[in-house]
Amino acid sequence: MAEAGVATDNTIVRAGNFGGLRQRFSEMPAGRKMLAMVMVAIIVAAVVGSLLWSREPAYRILFTNLPDKDGGAVIQSLQQLNIPYKLDAGMISVPAEKIYDVRLKLAAQGLPKAANTGFELIDNQKFGVSQFTEQVNYQRAIEGELVRSIESISSVEKARVHLATPKQTVFLRDQQKPSASIVLTLHPGRVLDGGQVAGIIHLVSSSIPGMPVTNVTVVDQDGNLLSRSADLNKGTLDQRQLQYVNTVERGFVERLETILAPIVGKGNVRAEVTAQLDFSEIEQTSETYRPNSPPNAAAIRSLQSLEQAGKSSEEMAMGVPGALSNQPPGAALAPITAPIASGASAILPATQSNSRKEATTNFEVDKTIQHVKQSVGSIKRLSAAVVLNYKAGKDKDGKLSYVPFTPQEMLQINNLVREAIGYNKERGDSVNVVNAAFAESIPLEEKPLQDRALSYVQSNGPDVLKAVVILVAVIYLLFFIVRPLMKDITRSREEARITELDLGDMPVGEHFSPDSKGQGSESEDDQQKMSAFADLLQQAKELAKNDPRMVATILREWMAVNTDKSDPNKMT
Repeated sequence: MAEAGVATDNTIVRAGNFGGLRQRFSEMPAGRKMLAMVMVAIIVAAVVGSLLWSREPAYRILFTNLPDKDGGAVIQSLQQLNIPYKLDAGMISVPAEKIYDVRLKLAAQGLPKAANTGFELIDNQKFGVSQFTEQVNYQRAIEGELVRSIESISSVEKARVHLATPKQTVFLRDQQKPSASIVLTLHPGRVLDGGQVAGIIHLVSSSIPGMPVTNVTVVDQDGNLLSRSADLNKGTLDQRQLQYVNTVERGFVERLETILAPIVGKGNVRAEVTAQLDFSEIEQTSETYRPNSPPNAAAIRSLQSLEQAGKSSEEMAMGVPGALSNQPPGAALAPITAPIASGASAILPATQSNSRKEATTNFEVDKTIQHVKQSVGSIKRLSAAVVLNYKAGKDKDGKLSYVPFTPQEMLQINNLVREAIGYNKERGDSVNVVNAAFAESIPLEEKPLQDRALSYVQSNGPDVLKAVVILVAVIYLLFFIVRPLMKDITRSREEARITELDLGDMPVGEHFSPDSKGQGSESEDDQQKMSAFADLLQQAKELAKNDPRMVATILREWMAVNTDKSDPNKMT
């Protein structure tokens, strides 16, 4: 009977605990109630979601953005194959373990059909088609291949290409250039810069013989003309060129600060560099002729020589040419008595010889052909401005202060800056180095801890604010949420333990027996028992104060048990 009473008391205690928890929940503030309900809802949702997720198979995307005709054919095939699928926002998903099998089966059925047909259109061409049909099929094949190439660009979702190829003619005057029109559908949030548009234009113009770049028009899905932006970029700075200028200037600034920081101290130098770059593309071809040098080292280009020699027995003209030789001789003054000398005779026949020599020499002239292509982005001019803070030193009175650099030091720093940026006077570069006191100079003496902390907070405001917010949130969570919950849990456990001790360890009916008081003064054991009883009595009072309903239930149970013990008819 006693065991039954104890079991009943434990049941009553559990019921009382649940009632106490319900009462404590009703006494909690509205904020804590809301937090508790949100936590319970999150736990329930997580449990339900995990159960549903574990039961439902994982799906993977099979196809996306299919045309309506192809999408309907794919869904019909999936239904015939009894394969579950999901259709959501243009995406067809199937179970992950069946995705490869489904793709192979659909490919065997020719699904999805390619929206853009390329040169495979010519492979299935029938025999006996007309020349016009062949030309149309060829143009369709070219358009399909161009669409495939353009759609391979990451920012392009879809593309359409229309080609206008005029009929060829043998008359040069009547020949016309082909043209092309391109419509692009871009992915949401994507744009094409001028370089990408120019790439598409050159891709199409290079695929069609005789098509100039100016005959290609590109528009997007909103009707915006994109090919105009590619034309406008010619001769102007685009985004990449501006970024390159900033990179060059930033590189010079970092170089100056790096080389001057060990001399003047970190934070005591400020530098700015302005770079003028030349992005013009210039190609120059020059041909120069100059005389041979040295003259004796001339190169012979060609040499022609002619030499003639001959002999003749005919009488040749002799004497002094002119009118005097044609006059008759004068009258003789004396008779000729002596014979004529053999060497002086002019009438005797003699053998004559002649010769001729000609030589023509052509020398090679020095010739220089030079083809120069200037690099794009070369530096035209540099301007550097450097500001140095005063250095730490002693003034005229010998006190620690900031003093300017000496002229010799400034000259050395100026030369160092010129060498660092590659100063070129012929290019028109300019360098200006100024020594001035900064508004916020580095302190000569160490600041107090409070000032340093304030300076750190001012310089690292966002990080400090973030750390303070996190710390306040953690403190609030510990002291206003976790700590009260732990107190409630600990209190409920202590109350349950006290109730179990009252019901299990002490005999029913002796909790408030006056005999126990009288027997407590006989020995030390009795005193200890009395002290323990006093503690239990105090805890019982607190329990009655906090939860009177549970105490009343326990007392009624005790009274019922005592009544059963006093009535012998109810004893078994």
